[in-house]
Amino acid sequence: MPTSCEPHVDFTVLDAASLLAIAMGGVDGAHTGPAAAHPRVVTGAAVVGAWRSQDGSVKLQLRRDGTYAGEVAGRRKPARGTYLIDGQAVVLRDDSGLQTPVQVHEGELEMAGHRLRPAAA
Repeated sequence: MPTSCEPHVDFTVLDAASLLAIAMGGVDGAHTGPAAAHPRVVTGAAVVGAWRSQDGSVKLQLRRDGTYAGEVAGRRKPARGTYLIDGQAVVLRDDSGLQTPVQVHEGELEMAGHRLRPAAA
């Protein structure tokens, strides 16, 4: 019976979690170095409040009780649901179960291609 002398090479580069992170937009291509020893963690106080895009087309209200309400120009039904803080991101889960990742970047939120800033009082 012939045997192969070549070593087994596993060509699997990405596992399911990595592929999911890429699909959900959670991978930043600019990061090429090792992970920081102490990654920045978002706290509830950092994101609670009113947020809006510069043009006003997207509005998001994150409440202290873990619920949110949002509006997107052109959509009839406002978005409502709960949110969960996960490391450097916030995950919105609407009443239908749809989950939307929101990245936190230097005092701004990035959601579905929109940059949200704290809304003026």
